Order: sequence, then structure tokens, then C-alpha cells
Amino acid sequence: MLQEDELIETLNKLRSLPSETEVFEFKEAKNNFDFTKLGKYFSALSNEANLKGTPYAWLIFGIKDRGRTIVGSRFRSERKDLDNLKGEIAAKTTNRVTFIEIYELSLSGSRVVMFQIPAAPKGIPIAFEGHYYGRDGEELSPLNLEEIERIRGQAITEDWSAGIVQDATTNDLDPSAIRKARKNFKEKFHGLAVDVDSWNDITFLNKAKLTIKGKITRAAILLLGRPESEHFLGRADAKIRWVLKDAKGNDKDYYIESCPLFLAVDKVYSKIRNLKYRYMKEGTLFPDEVAQYEPFVIREAINNCIAHQDYTKGGRINVVEMDDQLVFTNLGSFIPGSVERVVREDAPEEHYRNKFLATAMFNLKMVDTAGGGIRKMFNYQRARFFPMPEYDLSKQRVKVTIIGKVLDLDFARLLAKKQDLDLDDIIALDKVQKKKALSVSESKRLKGKGLIEGRKPNYHISFDVAEKANMQADYIKTRGLKDDHFKQLLLEYLDKCKYVTKEDIDKLLLDILPGVLDESQRKNKIRNLIYAMSKKDKTIINKGTNRYPKWVRVS
Repeated sequence: MLQEDELIETLNKLRSLPSETEVFEFKEAKNNFDFTKLGKYFSALSNEANLKGTPYAWLIFGIKDRGRTIVGSRFRSERKDLDNLKGEIAAKTTNRVTFIEIYELSLSGSRVVMFQIPAAPKGIPIAFEGHYYGRDGEELSPLNLEEIERIRGQAITEDWSAGIVQDATTNDLDPSAIRKARKNFKEKFHGLAVDVDSWNDITFLNKAKLTIKGKITRAAILLLGRPESEHFLGRADAKIRWVLKDAKGNDKDYYIESCPLFLAVDKVYSKIRNLKYRYMKEGTLFPDEVAQYEPFVIREAINNCIAHQDYTKGGRINVVEMDDQLVFTNLGSFIPGSVERVVREDAPEEHYRNKFLATAMFNLKMVDTAGGGIRKMFNYQRARFFPMPEYDLSKQRVKVTIIGKVLDLDFARLLAKKQDLDLDDIIALDKVQKKKALSVSESKRLKGKGLIEGRKPNYHISFDVAEKANMQADYIKTRGLKDDHFKQLLLEYLDKCKYVTKEDIDKLLLDILPGVLDESQRKNKIRNLIYAMSKKDKTIINKGTNRYPKWVRVS
């Protein structure tokens, strides 16, 4: 965190330059600044800092561009509002990248706000709301294709998994892992099945891309090494940890499996309980019974963790099992940048963190580098009407949550009734059922198709869809009744009482206001109702004090 004298020195240096560059921008922002435009500048300055080789860029409010005079800014004058901006930006950017810090300076009695923006990580251009931005001189513009590819081209300069382990031999590999590897290789490449049986171990390992000219690689130790061979990997922690937690988050059981990870996947899979889940099918009294998790989804998630783990960080892969969800984590940024793009394009990535390892895993039937593994996970959840997989790409790690139950019966019925929904729409609707924010383009698209109603952020399933899916009652409950209905309830209540207090009104109305509103919004609605009845309708009057009101009906 920079000190005040360092900030002033930086600011003076930037103000002394003859013109703005691609890595800093002055804005007056005297009173406010559009959030979407702020996000675009964040993306542009982050990408340009990467391309210019600087660790960060600056966006500065309260300075006039021409003349560089200090004019002061009242943008988010409360510190908590500035701090909230970090999360708001993170929710819209690639891998949840956000400000390094937001500084406030008081200069000549005027407030200056300095946003310190990190350079885009190597290999990962930063998007805002799915679009990449850059700068042409001082102008904000879309990041051009050449610049996007230049950043993506930084992704892999050295493949850790292809490194040769100088002192290791085939004696350091697990014989049972090699036998199963041969079996899977033959199943993958039917045309070579006869030849495989005639190959010695070194020939097979070379063909399977686990060794290089007979030399043992880190990938070979990871996948096929004996447990005691893990020391060859140095700082890397070649382990998968399974943890079982109870409903309160306490650890109930755990299991740790080391090399060979090729065999560890099935051992960890066998620990997961994968209980049966029952839910009522539409139009029948008999429940459907399915396993909580599709086996492919579990194995795909674990294998993805192995393939994409950043082993240089010295962490281990974790599988956390709770009553109704599984959480998989591995260290390292998500190189494709956007999960939505991977699902939408359904194509293999051009860059891999551990390309040598990923190729070997493909040859052993562990992963599908032809693309489609993540998309299949989404489609398996869709087929059973369960929530979509959740990806959290913050904190330089990938966290995948698979939920093994129906969260919202309305959402499940919608998937069952409307089989023609594309995956983009389902992912967006999944955010609605989870009460998560929609992007502008998502809300516009869903509203245009008549799939949702309501105002940001309180979207809900639209009446047309609800009617088709027999959800009219739930829809009415969610949308709520007209204000006149609640006013009439209060008047009828007053007919039976001499007066009512604020607490009395809360007890009467809080539980029957629209469920789409949170508690704070419901209390605010009650205040608005009382104000309308006393000031506009003049049907009630306060006979108490402002602090302790006693509302009576006007006769």
C-alpha cells in the first residue's frame, strides 16, 4: 500500500507529462461517474499496462484533463462506498480481477481519488461484462485482435510438467499404474492395441507422451509415480485431499491420496457418498430417484484440477463434500479467462498451463482436450434439472461447486417444460434462481424472450413462462399484490384497535409482502405505505411522537 508522499509524487509526475498515455487517465468526475464506463476504463487500462510492461495503471478522479488543474471529486464520498466498488468491478471482470487499491487525497482542500489498476496477468486479457477494451492513444476503444492474441501468447513460456527429472527411472513409477495406463491407451487408440502389447515400458511411456526420449518427466511422476517418488517434484504438493463436512461446516472425515494421481482419482471418487436424491416429477405422485452427482461430472472436475493445477505454488487439490454439494479447488488462474466463453464456444483451448501433462492425460482417457468437458458438466446438470456448476475464479485459484439437489422447483419445472432453451439462457436463468446479478446483456436477452420480469436486481420468472409451467400461484406470491391490498389490511386492523404502533404494523405486513424483497426492502415498503396513507390518502394520522408513533384511522 502506497504512502501519501508516494501518491503525491506519482500524481505530480503524471500531471507533468505533456499528454495522457495508455496507462493513466484523468477525469473530473466532480459529482459522479458512470459505472459501466468506469468498468471499461478498468479493462482498458489493465490490458494496456500488461502490453506496456508496467505493473499497474492509474485512473484519477478530480483532475481536469486540460491543464491538469485540481477540481476535486465527490464521487462516492463515503469510504465504504469506495470499498464496495472493488467487489462491484470484480463481479464484472475476467477472473474477478479488481483494483489493487483506491486512494483518497486531500490537495488544496479538494478531494482526489486515485484508482490503482493491476496489469492483466500474463496470458489473460481482462474483459468487462464479456468485452475486452484498450486505448488508442487517449481514446477508449475495443482491444484489437492482435493485442488480445499478444496477451494470450504470454500464457505459457515454460511447461513445468514437461521438465525432466534427472535422477528418476522407471523403477520410480508404480507398476499397477503403468498396467492400467496401457489398458486405457489401448482403449483410446484401438488401432495400436496389438502393438502396445509388444512395447517395453519406455517405448510405451514415450508413445503415451509421459516421457521424453526415455527420460522421466514431472508429468510421469505425477500420474504414474510411486508415492515415495513425490520428492522428485520438489515444492509441488502432488496430493488430492477429500474432506467430508457436516451441515455446520465441521470436518467429519478426510482422506489424502498422493502419487500416482492416475489411480488416485478413482480412490477419491470412491470416498464420495453420492447419495440418492428424490423429487416429484410433474404430473405424478411417484418420486424420481437419481444419484446426487453424475459420475462423469465428479471425474471431470477432479481430472481438470490435476491438469490445470499450478504446481509451482506448492498447494494441493481439494475435494470438499457437504450434504448437498461438492467443491473442487486447484491453484492457478483460469487460463481461458471466461467459463461462459468455454461453454458457449465448446472448443479446445489454444493454451494450457501444463500442456505436456494435459496431452498425457488425454492419451490415458483422463481428460478430453478436444474440448467439451466443461460443457458436458453443464448439460448433465441441466438434464436432471439441477443448478448449473458454479465457478469462482478469484484469489488465483479455480473453485468449482456442483450442487446435488433442486434449489428452486420453479426453475426445474421451467427446464422440464421448455426443452428448447439454449445453454446461454439456462446459465443466465440459473443466476436468477440463485439471486445473482445479471449483466445488462443477459437481462435484456431474457426479458426480450419473455423469460423474466421485474426490475434490477429483483428479477423473477415471467407470467407467460409461469403459466406454461403451472406456476401461477408462485408467480403471484413472488410478484406481490397491489399496494391498495396492504393499505386495506391496515385499515381493517385499525377498525379493531384504538391505535397501532410501528411494531404492530411490521407484524401484520412483513411476512405477507412479496418474497422477492429482502427484509430491508420490505421494511422500506412499509414506510412508504404509511407515508402514502398519512400524507397523500390522509386515511391515518399519528397521535404519538415521531420516535414512538401511534397510528389511528381518520374518521
